[in-house]
Amino acid sequence: MSARADLLALTPEVLATLSNRGLVKRAAKAVDAGELPQLRTDGDGTVHAAHPDGVGSSLPAAGGLGAGSCSCGAAGICRHLLVLVLAYQRQAAAGASAPDGSDAGAATVEPEPGADAATVGPEPDAGAATVGPEPAVAIAAPRRPAATAGTGPGGVVVADGAPTRAGSWSPGEVTDEALTEVVGAAALAAARRRHRRGYVALVRRPTVEDPVPQVELPTGTVRFLVPHQVAFAHADAADGGAEAVALAVWAYRVADRERPGLREAQVRVGGGGPEVDLAALDRAVGVAGEVLLAGAVHIGAGAAAPLAAARRDLDAAGLRWPLLALDELAAQLDAYAARGARYRPADLAEVLAELPARRRAVANRGASPAERVLGTDEPAETPLRRLRLTGIGARVRESADELSVEVFLAQPSGAGVLVLRRDWQRADQERVTGHDLADRRVAGATVGGLAAGNVVTESAVRSASRRIRFAAGRIARTTVSPGAGSWGELPPGLLVRDLSALDTALAELPPRLLRPRVAAESVRVVEIAEVRAVGYAAGEQRLDAVVADPSGATATVSAVHRSICPGALDCLAAALTGAYGTPRYVSGAVRRGAGGLVVEPLAVVAGQTVVVPDLADGTGDGPLASTEAAAPDAVDAALREGLGLLARAAHAGLRHLRAGFPDRLRAAGA
Repeated sequence: MSARADLLALTPEVLATLSNRGLVKRAAKAVDAGELPQLRTDGDGTVHAAHPDGVGSSLPAAGGLGAGSCSCGAAGICRHLLVLVLAYQRQAAAGASAPDGSDAGAATVEPEPGADAATVGPEPDAGAATVGPEPAVAIAAPRRPAATAGTGPGGVVVADGAPTRAGSWSPGEVTDEALTEVVGAAALAAARRRHRRGYVALVRRPTVEDPVPQVELPTGTVRFLVPHQVAFAHADAADGGAEAVALAVWAYRVADRERPGLREAQVRVGGGGPEVDLAALDRAVGVAGEVLLAGAVHIGAGAAAPLAAARRDLDAAGLRWPLLALDELAAQLDAYAARGARYRPADLAEVLAELPARRRAVANRGASPAERVLGTDEPAETPLRRLRLTGIGARVRESADELSVEVFLAQPSGAGVLVLRRDWQRADQERVTGHDLADRRVAGATVGGLAAGNVVTESAVRSASRRIRFAAGRIARTTVSPGAGSWGELPPGLLVRDLSALDTALAELPPRLLRPRVAAESVRVVEIAEVRAVGYAAGEQRLDAVVADPSGATATVSAVHRSICPGALDCLAAALTGAYGTPRYVSGAVRRGAGGLVVEPLAVVAGQTVVVPDLADGTGDGPLASTEAAAPDAVDAALREGLGLLARAAHAGLRHLRAGFPDRLRAAGA
């Protein structure tokens, strides 16, 4: 019979996603050592393996790895099932017409070109892993001799012993009958109930750089790892994975019908439109209006009760983004009352504008779906399955009595960035810098290790705003290994090789006041082909560097001195001028500025070193090449003046503005 194309398509990276890298390593070592099972294939495609240790395992033709069975007693996907897959691939590559184990050779295991070293995490049949670096392991597919090309099940072309894509494919092609076989009737029924209510999904079609179709759902991301084989789809939510696969397939169908050809398509699936509790939203807008009239200066404690009541109403209505906006409003007022450094009039003004803006966008049926404007589909928290994350930097902040650090972790499987935050109270007269915080521990690892390393965790819980925490009691299931800055493997949604395309994409986004409240929405990793200039503007205590992408398009990497991170600018300048090796990537929040794209840096990869400026040592007295401050831009200056006036209005309150304030507004408008 024909070879099992689904098994031939399972690369070590896919196997690691479906199980864990530690098990894949052990299975590959067994194959490499010649511990090969005797294989036989039934007429229905089921592959059976008799292992040298007396264990028997089998993989049916449908259902993916999760449908396999093994007599070893381990829960879930075990090492024996992975050995079965690797041995089957080896025998198919050797040209066996009906694998029986007689002609199999030892598997060869070697690093993939450019593959990141990854920590081997705990395995289902192993004890709890200790937190900390473990030997880095990179696993590659066995070398295969040339084989005659042919077509296997599902239209997958097998050439040179490895599967390739027979043209493009869409998960939307999968029928409900096939879905039922894979996810089960119960999960499909639950998905249909969700479909009747309706939901919004972001469909990402495959490209040459990122060949895996993906769908971003409110509960997580679904990736279709093997062409035409929905049984090998992977959902990153810890529960509801089967239901999520069905929802993702249906989202792909809608995208194929309504928005064909787009690399990314946001679609609404099922339902008749969300039922929005405008009364709850109106109460929140009313509270914001009262704060605007009174101002932070005069509102006092009178806002506490209305804020709490409006918050309860938004929470009960499931309006996640207005709820987070209201939380930020409360935090700004608390910070002002405590004379805290977190209070910023501009932030207060923006959140006061955001609540009515979201209300108007929904009531007026704007272009953005109501679910995206209000976050009605977003659960407060979602436990995640095993994750492999890449540290891409950190940001340190301080206030009068508090220190905080945010670690930014790229999630390759979801093409997004998650944020881990930790706060510490500052002792009286305590002098602490970002470098001191680098050695403090979070989830058993140091802040510095997380910010620049590779993280494997089974204990992550993600909030609606894409912040994560590591669940209590499961810390031993998080491991961290040093990173070497192999950021080239990040997906195109995160890795920017074309700054002009990014500029266009940012320009097409809805206004920020209406977008989902995602913590690291603007964070990207930018590939550096050339650093063209580095200069320090002493008057503004700002370091600017012009970097170019491979096509020659440029962006400005810009960082301002902060006392909590005295060595940051010196460290950033050293990284961009080659002190640690050739600069290759910079991560940071990207925005459109008056002179083009601006990157507020979080980390730089120079050579094989990940440099995190906020955590760097130093006193800030190193020599920096001076540059003249750019001439002020008239449009930028006018915008700043107008925004500053609006911030002062929110701070003082519209009831308490001085007599000349309207004239100043008119002048700024002109």
